[in-house]
Amino acid sequence: MKCIRTLCFVLWSFVFSSTADEYRERALALMADTPLIDGHNDLPWQLRSKFNNQLSSVDLYTLKDTHTNIPKIKEGRLAAQFWAAYVPCDTQYKDAVRQTLEQIDIIHRMCQKYPDDFMFAASSQDIMDAFGQNRTASLIGVEGGHSIDSSMGTLRTMYQLGVRYLTLTHSCNTPWADNWLVDDGTHPVEHNGLSDFGKRLILEMNHMGMLVDLAHVSEQVMNQVLDISKAPVIFSHSSAYGVCKHKRNVPDNVLLKVKEKKGIVMVNFYNDYVTCSNTADLSHVADHFDYIKKVAGASIVGFGGDYDGVSRVPTGLGDVSKYPDLVAELLRRNWTDDDVRDALGRNLLRVFKDVETVRDSLKNTAPDDEPVPLEQVQNSCRTDYGYREKSSAPGITARSQLHLASVLTLTSLFAKFL
Repeated sequence: MKCIRTLCFVLWSFVFSSTADEYRERALALMADTPLIDGHNDLPWQLRSKFNNQLSSVDLYTLKDTHTNIPKIKEGRLAAQFWAAYVPCDTQYKDAVRQTLEQIDIIHRMCQKYPDDFMFAASSQDIMDAFGQNRTASLIGVEGGHSIDSSMGTLRTMYQLGVRYLTLTHSCNTPWADNWLVDDGTHPVEHNGLSDFGKRLILEMNHMGMLVDLAHVSEQVMNQVLDISKAPVIFSHSSAYGVCKHKRNVPDNVLLKVKEKKGIVMVNFYNDYVTCSNTADLSHVADHFDYIKKVAGASIVGFGGDYDGVSRVPTGLGDVSKYPDLVAELLRRNWTDDDVRDALGRNLLRVFKDVETVRDSLKNTAPDDEPVPLEQVQNSCRTDYGYREKSSAPGITARSQLHLASVLTLTSLFAKFL
């Protein structure tokens, strides 16, 4: 009897191992014909925080203590990555624009230093070209509206530098949009979603061909943007609220609106957003894929790992080399090959192409050059050149100060002759 039990165990182990190998082989085959596109990776911030962006001091082949390096990228079959040009919220009203430009610069320099591994990409076609050359398409997303200092001109300039999405907020309100923390009462509601300038900014992003990213925004902003935007939108790194009731995740009603808008929700791997706890595993992440597929279909789901931007990742998804294991798990859960291809990259490519089509349809319309109202952005670090109504201090405009100084000077001169 003992021998029979042992034989049964060996046979079961063999069958299980063979089945697991089969799913992984299928996953790798699918990843060979469809590019895996991930919506968010914070390696550029790691380069700043660890090396002050001195790329000459870093070897991305041997870099340790990060979720991401070149060998891990190759093992994970990562075909295209939106690298986050992120700077913290405490740069708002200070040097956010400069620091963001430096993060854009480090992404370009990564591509220049490792041309055999990375190809800078700024279009849907670039992604496919890089895939055909067995290089990782490297795109830029600016993470947080504070990075543009409430300036459409700054955002247009960033677009010219290759930025292809803007996350409207990080974990702070901007002068024109509320962030996700207003939904749990941590931050005050300031704009009831978007201000008038914020609504115009969405349309200008449509005009220039910039993907609108709704990760990190309040639910009211989500709904307003989905109503306003002429193009599909993305959640670059958010999961399903129906699985984990965290305000950074996407509720069911919004998932349905994303489907209607033909957008995409790219699933975040951060434990806190996956299980609402400190611990999670690969199967829990797959639960979010299943849930989004169940609510709104496989046509709106994608990958948004948030690697190198979070402190905790699930067991089985410890770094970017582990994507094939997640794809294999989806296959084990009876996802069809077409469903998997959609999630890998076809959904994001469709969204990107649609955004480009909207941009092209608007090419004969003028850009929005009306600046943000001065009273909405006044602070001690901001000048007011160009505004008709100027203000360098509350209640006293710069013009008034100059006028007052002239009056005082003339009064002094007259006093000498009286």
